[in-house]
Amino acid sequence: MLNHQQAAKLGQSIDPVTLTVIEKGLQQVCSEMDLVHEKTSFSPVISEAFDRSNGIYGLGDGRMIAQGELGLPIFLGVMQETTRCVIEARDDLEDGDVILVNDPYLGGTHLMDVKMVRPFYYRGKLWCYLSNTGHWPDTGGMVPGGFNSTATEIHQEGLRIPPVKLVRRGRMEDDLVQMVLANIRVAEERIGDIKAQIAALTAGARRLTTLLDRYGQDVVEAAIAELERRSERMMRAHIDTIPDGTYEASAFMDSDGVVNEPLEIAVSVKVDGSDIEFDFSRSSPPCQGPLNSVWATTLSAVYVALKHIFPDVPMNAGCFEPIVVHKPLGTFIHAEYPRPVAGCAAEVSQRVMEAVFLALAKAIPDRLFAAPAGTSGNLSLGGHDPETGENYIMYYFSGGGYGGWWNGDGLTNGCSTIGISKSQPVEILEQRYPLLFESYALREGSGGAGRFRGGFGVSYKLRLLRGHGKASFLMEHGRFGPPGILGGEAGAPNRISISQKGRAIEPEHISKGEDFVLGPGDTIEVNTPGGGGYGLQAERDSEANADDRLQAYYPDHAGAA
Repeated sequence: MLNHQQAAKLGQSIDPVTLTVIEKGLQQVCSEMDLVHEKTSFSPVISEAFDRSNGIYGLGDGRMIAQGELGLPIFLGVMQETTRCVIEARDDLEDGDVILVNDPYLGGTHLMDVKMVRPFYYRGKLWCYLSNTGHWPDTGGMVPGGFNSTATEIHQEGLRIPPVKLVRRGRMEDDLVQMVLANIRVAEERIGDIKAQIAALTAGARRLTTLLDRYGQDVVEAAIAELERRSERMMRAHIDTIPDGTYEASAFMDSDGVVNEPLEIAVSVKVDGSDIEFDFSRSSPPCQGPLNSVWATTLSAVYVALKHIFPDVPMNAGCFEPIVVHKPLGTFIHAEYPRPVAGCAAEVSQRVMEAVFLALAKAIPDRLFAAPAGTSGNLSLGGHDPETGENYIMYYFSGGGYGGWWNGDGLTNGCSTIGISKSQPVEILEQRYPLLFESYALREGSGGAGRFRGGFGVSYKLRLLRGHGKASFLMEHGRFGPPGILGGEAGAPNRISISQKGRAIEPEHISKGEDFVLGPGDTIEVNTPGGGGYGLQAERDSEANADDRLQAYYPDHAGAA
């Protein structure tokens, strides 16, 4: 095995064709793991909504070598940190072992994102690690689905698993599996998801072996070193185009689910040549509810924000080198045990990104955009179906509007800014669960006005058909709509309404609430946020305004004067 200097020297001599083929080969290994994971999972949130990720990580520190293009971007930094924590925690890993972990404080997100790490041996020697994560619809805890909004400690959120051996020398540890399944709801589905993650890692090991056999260990290691060098160089070139200076901005959470007051994420971005630093130390202190964020998620959110701004930079450990993120100790975005963190990955991370976008919009507005919807719209519904005699848990997330940008209106019904995940088809959900989607439509008029308006959110309404269920919500941008930039207006805020026996109620915390008991005929209606506007609305093209009216996007002409 080459040392770093040897690999770097050899990497510079590899011809461009071979380098590209190896780069795409590593990417294909990860993408095939993604596909195996997707096609064999039992949970619709994994198989239909793509809430998962697979990747290859280096020896020593778990540096990201490659990650599947079909996985959620928020796991870019998270999986690197998870793998590093497993390396530090376990010095007894052998060929054929698989580690199971979901501890948020050990490089994780929230408890529902369950990770597996497999040491990969090539010709008898440890060469790298293959890691993946999948969102399990439930890991126990106070409410079905895990998105409880009133938890005040991690133990109320579900089963917390340190790095333990799920598979030992190729054999699954049945006692551990039984312990896990005994502490979660709908266990018969989870065993399918467990085996799907293991199968994905097995497929990755097989394909990576083929790649190394074809090109040789030394050449592949040298190519990885060269790809990291080029990725760092490209990221530095982009950062160097940002004017030197310090840029500040804030984004706000609606509440923590317990104390009904906003939380502030305040960022200071310092650009000096090709280096960029992020300081979040002025953010709100740790909160009581589950809207704290662990360090790995906060760090990853910054990486993903820059990837949105500079999408052409290849993703590997090299692109992280110019980026310094100071640990925001003493704030709610640096959660420590036993702070609850259920909303960190899906919600807090998107506010971190929004703060970064708003700050850098002051420096490079011609490459930025107004704030997107910035919420995953987490909705969990769990209960018993009397027709099938089975318990169920449905986890659903929805799209929203993207912000207007320097050359056009925002995307309508876009996915969350932390992922490429898509809403599960309502037909699939109606087949599996005792519910009916009565309506599903664009939320016309929800985009913030501007020279380029924000995209629209969505509106949907579902009805429970039989039995009883408990609904929980963990969403955002209900108190404040996604802000515009350069004079653009904010997009419409999130709205939730629950109808119980004909009586309509709204959550006290606007975008959060739990244990709403539903009976047959009761409904849930959600209106997701629109994106913010870019620039002054007075500067909007008259033809664009006329088209908005023609399409009846703004029936009352608001935002399309």
